Amino acid sequence: MSRQGDFMVYCTEQYKSAKKLSGKQVSELFSRYQVWDYIYSCFEALHTTGANYIVDDIDLYIKARQTALA
Repeated sequence: MSRQGDFMVYCTEQYKSAKKLSGKQVSELFSRYQVWDYIYSCFEALHTTGANYIVDDIDLYIKARQTALA
């Protein structure tokens, strides 16, 4: 697996744990709001941050997408 792929798994697991969601719930959420693409495109910046920052950043991204799609 690529570094980006490994990082996407890491982000998924961190988010799942922080939000107490199942893997399926996270996968559906990330797919609905295109979080996968966001994580991949921001890999260079995000992989240098901590787990809490990543979870908070994903939350902000999802909220922005929810507003844009409303």
